[in-house]
Amino acid sequence: MSESTIIFFLTICIGILICIILYQQFAFRTGTQAKLQSISDKLREIIETDSGEQIMVFTENKDLMELTAQINALLEKQLKTKADYRRSEIASKKMLSNISHDIKTPMTVILGYLEIMQLSDTPSDEMLKKVERKTQSVMELINQFFTLSKIESGDMELELSRIDICEICRESVLDFYELLSNKKFQVEIDIPETPVYIQGNQEALQRILFNLISNVIRYGIDGKYLGISLRDDDRNVYIDVTDRGKGIEKAFADSIFDRLFTLEDSRNRNIQGNGLGLTIAKNLALRLGGTISLESIPHVKTTFTVQLKKQHSKYHERNL
Repeated sequence: MSESTIIFFLTICIGILICIILYQQFAFRTGTQAKLQSISDKLREIIETDSGEQIMVFTENKDLMELTAQINALLEKQLKTKADYRRSEIASKKMLSNISHDIKTPMTVILGYLEIMQLSDTPSDEMLKKVERKTQSVMELINQFFTLSKIESGDMELELSRIDICEICRESVLDFYELLSNKKFQVEIDIPETPVYIQGNQEALQRILFNLISNVIRYGIDGKYLGISLRDDDRNVYIDVTDRGKGIEKAFADSIFDRLFTLEDSRNRNIQGNGLGLTIAKNLALRLGGTISLESIPHVKTTFTVQLKKQHSKYHERNL
């Protein structure tokens, strides 16, 4: 075989290989473009129909697989955001409905008393006291509602400082001393004599404990018991607020901190609960970098535990 024949043969082989490579590249580009178009069409359909579908693409192209995975992650995130918004919207409507009910009831009573007093030449002191109590309950509800709104919107600024949490706990119990005595509560306090410091806000901490102790008096009154204890470890401080009342059933344990969640008898005139106190307490604890948890055995023991970050002394911090 002559040299020219070999060169001609090799040239043909090279030409065939080039044609094969070009065809494969063309087919690859065409297949990729088709799949990209399919992804685009499906994405447009999902957006227009507002469905919860995801995109399915059968391919061995790793780049297309990664792109599809990222798009599906965004679609899933959008679906979760929409679900959270709907739950929040439902909760807000329920909250407004319950607040309207809680305000309307005492306002109706107040208007009734005022009408009676207008017809009477000398209103009794007892009636005036009833009007005052009902007015205070309305103002308390309104104040709690605005406090919760400010916390959830981020408008409430909490200035943090080094605080002896033991002293805050003692003061909080003393604030309720007269009421607890009148209701014949047994009070047990287990608070260290030596200071235990946290980085917190005094007003927020007082509000948390006020709401938790108020909750004991409202819902744990059957047990006639209030326990306040404080313990700590290397990282955290734990405040336990305990009662021996009717407690919380497991079915309601996850909902007890929801806005305006109340038990069935919380509308009883002798309890006067409005479902905002525990929500405010939890939100304030979160703002302070802590948490509130619940453990309850109905009619035996119910404990709300506030967990906050401990602040060590400067000497201890230097030696960590």
